[in-house]
This record gives sequence, C-alpha cells and structure tokens, in this order.
Amino acid sequence: MKYENGSDILPEELLREVQKYASGKLIYIPAGEEKKAWGAASGYREQLQRRNRMIRNKYAHGRTVSELADEYFLSLDSIKKILYSKKQADYAAYAPTIESAVEYANGGILEEWMYCYWQLSKNASVHTENAIVDRIYFGVVKFPLRLIQRDEFHISNSHVNVTEDHSALPPLIIEYHQGKFYCTEQKEILAGLIQRKVNSYPTIIVLREVTNYKRFTNHFGTVLFFVK
Repeated sequence: MKYENGSDILPEELLREVQKYASGKLIYIPAGEEKKAWGAASGYREQLQRRNRMIRNKYAHGRTVSELADEYFLSLDSIKKILYSKKQADYAAYAPTIESAVEYANGGILEEWMYCYWQLSKNASVHTENAIVDRIYFGVVKFPLRLIQRDEFHISNSHVNVTEDHSALPPLIIEYHQGKFYCTEQKEILAGLIQRKVNSYPTIIVLREVTNYKRFTNHFGTVLFFVK
C-alpha cells in the first residue's frame, strides 16, 4: 500500500485535528461502504469550496492577503494557496451584474452571489450577511415591474443612468411578503427603469418564510421565466 503525506491530501484545519491524536503515526483509514468524494457526506468540502470562492472574490475586489488571513484565521501561505491554486474549477468570478448573478444561479449558488453583492458591492455589515442565511431566493427571473409596490418612493429621485443595455446593472432584489412585492434597497434603479418604461427586468425574489415561499410558488412559480 502506498503511503500519502497527510499535508498533501488533507485540508489544513483537518490536518491539525488529526495531529492532535496521531502526530507522526502511520494510520490506516478504511474505505466506507460507498466511495464518496472527501467531505461529501458531512458537507465540509462544500463549506470549504464556498469559503475559498469568497476569499478569491474578496481578493479580486481589493482585500489584501493579510486582511484575508486575519478575517478567516488562516496563515498567509494558506491564503496564497487558495488564491493561486490551479484547482479552481468551482470558482465563479463575482461582479454586480445580471450576467454574474445568472452564472451563480445556474451553478446552484445564488445565495453566494447575494453574499458577494451585500459584502463587496454594498459594504454591508456581518449582521446583514448572517441574515442572508435565513432567506429563500428565487431567480434570476424576468419580473413584471408593475407588481412592485410603489407608494414608498418617488420616481423622479433616480440618479442611476439606466439605458437600453442593462449589462452593467445588477438584478433587482425584490422581497415578497404577505402577497406583495417590495423594493427596499434599490429604489433608484427601479425608478430609473420605470422612467425608461421598462416592463420587465431580471430579478431575484427574496422570501423570508416558508409560508411566503409556498404562497409565492402557488401564484407565480410557473409563470415567471428564468433568465438564461
């Protein structure tokens, strides 16, 4: 049997845990009943992939290696390995655009696009990031703007330059609550779209509760088309 160096095949955090119990010893690890990718059963591998994507995106948006090391409690070398690793097939480069959101949605990681949007583009606090976990996201879909409540903002207040080409804009983030749709964070973008008489626009629907999700899917789940 060929022996492997634990530092070559185990993540740094797991290696440190193993060293607590068997540092310097030879260990035989029997195969399970089914061969699965490392960490697949526990979800740990997915968590690492998610963390590493966020680290790369934050670095791409100006965070330094030292700042990332402090934030994630990793060594400088560990951060550099994550940033410069050739194994980045799962990496999706974030941008505050519709195209980027669609790419994340197609990869089944739309929630992570929301993390990036609030943290990197809106400079939201950690408290806002934690709140994202409790949400359900539906999208990115073509959404009729006429369904959004408009009694809380003035259309004339928009300072966002909305042209026919929407490629530089993010999707709208619309909350669904008790049968109504609300735009709470992107009122200027919505006002600009209304000024341009845009009928429908790529949108992410945010649902806070399971009851809202069931109500939403019953009424709109089959009539909204996903953006490709």
